[in-house]
Amino acid sequence: MTASLPPLRDWLALVRLPGLGSARLAELSEAAPAWPEGWLVHLPREAATALRLWLDHPTRSPMKAQVEADLAWSESAPSRHLLYPGHSAWPRLLTQIADPPPLLWAEGDLAALVPPTLAIVGSRRPTREGLTNAAAFARELVGRDWAVVSGMALGIDGAAQSAALDAGGRTVAVLGCGVDVIYPPRHATLYHRLLAEGGLLLAEHPPGTRARAGFFPRRNRIVTGLSLGVLVVEAAEKSGSLVSARLASEQNREVFALPGSIHNPQARGCLQLIRQGAVLVRGVGDILEELSQWAAVHVPTPPVQAADEATSDPLLRWLSDTPAPLDSLVALTGLDVPECQRRLLELELEGCVAQSPGGWVRLSRA
Repeated sequence: MTASLPPLRDWLALVRLPGLGSARLAELSEAAPAWPEGWLVHLPREAATALRLWLDHPTRSPMKAQVEADLAWSESAPSRHLLYPGHSAWPRLLTQIADPPPLLWAEGDLAALVPPTLAIVGSRRPTREGLTNAAAFARELVGRDWAVVSGMALGIDGAAQSAALDAGGRTVAVLGCGVDVIYPPRHATLYHRLLAEGGLLLAEHPPGTRARAGFFPRRNRIVTGLSLGVLVVEAAEKSGSLVSARLASEQNREVFALPGSIHNPQARGCLQLIRQGAVLVRGVGDILEELSQWAAVHVPTPPVQAADEATSDPLLRWLSDTPAPLDSLVALTGLDVPECQRRLLELELEGCVAQSPGGWVRLSRA
């Protein structure tokens, strides 16, 4: 713990002081005045009076019941944590943003917070190609020891996080409600998988808080703040994903966008981002090139491949039991259409892949 920050019990009181917003609390945390006298000097009068009562007569403080409830929640299970800037697992990336949350309720495996981390976001009404691309990028990223951060929303977010778990990787879901509230309800299976398979749920709202529309834009600043960059897979011209991209840019994070057809309404937001300077992404390699310092440190050396497997790259790594359309494979591999078709035919003759409704799939023998 940082020596100048108060212990957790007192921090829980600080975040509930009247007249003290999260921005001012972040400024004081950065300045790190001596506890408690230095804090009392710098706090607004109303907040300082409330803090003095808490310190001198905690049983008389109106904050006592909530503080005790918070501590009881965190102590009720080994997987539950209250994260704040004095916690050893507090993500340092969050200290770089203008309005960091003063407190995060966390449930799951805190190892998912260890960088390198990348946010994957996009439309709640994606195309099949968008879902395929989100899953493919997530699988390859976690295969290279990156963690995927998103908001567990319908569409692209959920597809990326499900694929990360399918590949045995780490993923963080930042919720616009309490960590004990499953939202959207259709993602109940994903919610429980995150808890059971090494994922992590985060929220800046106390347990029991229901989802509200106004919470989600604020949630997005945490999604991007936890990440080294954000990949927008699909987004309409007016989309919450573009808000996330703007937040990422303001936080000095890299913004990546997957190009798409000019005739696809769900691709127009990405094309707009590329016009505004986002990095055009054809594959994970483009992301790692931009974030090369992390790629060099954290990405493991690919295993030596057998000769027959090497000749089939880079197609097999992009294929799974989820059908991948030909145009998606062209975009992801960088191959031209004739070459991609030729290699798929070779793999089909070898019994490694097959065509199915919606695209190509990888067979179990591969």
